[in-house]
Amino acid sequence: MSREYVTKEVEAIYKDANFAEPLNMAMATAWIMGNFKGLNLKVLDLRNHSSIADFFVIGSAGNLTQASAMAEEISLQMRNLGVEAISREGLKQSTDWILLDYGDVIVHVFHEAARTVYDLDQLYKNALSVEIPESYYFSTPESARKSSNDDGRNYF
Repeated sequence: MSREYVTKEVEAIYKDANFAEPLNMAMATAWIMGNFKGLNLKVLDLRNHSSIADFFVIGSAGNLTQASAMAEEISLQMRNLGVEAISREGLKQSTDWILLDYGDVIVHVFHEAARTVYDLDQLYKNALSVEIPESYYFSTPESARKSSNDDGRNYF
């Protein structure tokens, strides 16, 4: 997956008229996490439940390297859109929870095993869950997909 592809998709989501600000940012970060093979993604609408933020984006990674890659890409893509994080916690250390605070949107990237320990899902169980489209999960750019005459036997 090329950086150009990621940037194009994130910009399209960010500018999508179906998502008012700051939901557009939350959905763009969810797309990044999904395309970096994030697990158990959630976008929680906290507007009626907390003054901390309007939306939480929560996802898990299978290992610390994957978690760092997701968080770094989110930071880069948001910066490209002119949005700078207020705070970035846990990114430069080997930690099981990375937090990116964009004010109205807070992104939580957990190492999969640690997510149940902190249990934000239970803490904010009364918040509305925003549906994440299936297409936001790992996808291959159309140019890199198998051609129609490929019989699938070339596994590598």
